[in-house]
Amino acid sequence: MQLRYSFRLYPDTGQRTALVKAFGCARVVFNDAVRAREDARKAGQPFPTAGQLSRCLITEAKRTQERAWLGEVSAVVLQQSLRDAEAAYKNFFASLRGARKGPKLGAPCFKSRKDARQSVRFTANARWNITGSGRLSLPKIGAVKVKWSRTLPTTPTSVTVIKDAAGRFFASFVIDTDPAADGVRMPETDRTIGIDLGLTHFAVLSDGTKIGSPRFLRRAEKKLAKAHKELSRKQKGSKNRAKARVKVARAHAEVADARREFHHQLSTKLISENQGIAVEDLSVVGLARTRLAKSVHDAGWSSFIGMLAYKAQRYGRTLVKIGRFEPTSRTCSTCGAVDGPKPLSVREWTCTACGTVHDRDHNAALNIKTAAGLAVSACGAPVRPGAIPAQREETGSHGFPTGNRAA
Repeated sequence: MQLRYSFRLYPDTGQRTALVKAFGCARVVFNDAVRAREDARKAGQPFPTAGQLSRCLITEAKRTQERAWLGEVSAVVLQQSLRDAEAAYKNFFASLRGARKGPKLGAPCFKSRKDARQSVRFTANARWNITGSGRLSLPKIGAVKVKWSRTLPTTPTSVTVIKDAAGRFFASFVIDTDPAADGVRMPETDRTIGIDLGLTHFAVLSDGTKIGSPRFLRRAEKKLAKAHKELSRKQKGSKNRAKARVKVARAHAEVADARREFHHQLSTKLISENQGIAVEDLSVVGLARTRLAKSVHDAGWSSFIGMLAYKAQRYGRTLVKIGRFEPTSRTCSTCGAVDGPKPLSVREWTCTACGTVHDRDHNAALNIKTAAGLAVSACGAPVRPGAIPAQREETGSHGFPTGNRAA
């Protein structure tokens, strides 16, 4: 499988100017491709092919006075921008036909220079390389300083340079993982576990372990409110407003990075210690419409389950998702009797059939494990289904931590 490894870049002033120029050229080529297709659609003509767009929007455009500055950046960046436009249209048409899973996609729209996120991609044809001193050498940009938080397991196939809303630069490498090396790193184990996700505790495991909720957004609310207040008082279009906007973006980036760090460390620990993991398929979209919306978004359950999914697939673990309508909080994990519904304020309850006193979250975690088929049988052997490949919605961008911190 393919994963992304992200590293922080620290370009100097000249390299920042060159990267901004590359972002702008790639954006212009993308917009020209969208405009060419829209013009062809309105005129009732067939869409121009990728070869025709490349010749018209790149090769011939460089010879004109209006687009001569396209020659100041690598041609690979411009070609990859055309491929991005082509992929956007393919996904759009696949969504219209119903051949693409997920929510319906709209038609590709024009990119703005005011977008918070800008990116360019360099493939092997661009002849980029990592120098002996550990810098990332990019064509027509130079050798950029990289903060290497770990070593790359294999040779990357491409690198994407990203600038986020906080003004930070990152290099994202596409890596093909080695199944043999992954198997050595994470040997098989006979442990299985069920996980009940919540708000009071982020996760309660079937073995009784309770993991507290960090509530990164709640703890940073005062800082975020102050930054937003300063932004609202700046005059629109002024340089001070632009500086305040970056300050707000950095404050939000700190919260997102801390949450992602927590998710990576916890998911890695669970994957390394357990062969089978059971979780509940929560309706995060529905819960986000309730009065608990901020707390639900602060927990980031979907991101955490996504990390468990791709790490389980990478290391040969079994991840089972049970239905969201399974009565895990109402079923006695000891005798199996189903009790009535209970409000969220009830954290402990007594089974009317066998008299067992249950902790609500721990009991739910045990029932999740049982419903997934990972519970221990009467003979003491773990009962779990065959190898079920976990569905990966998107590749991870960080992999696994090698020390006390995730990259």
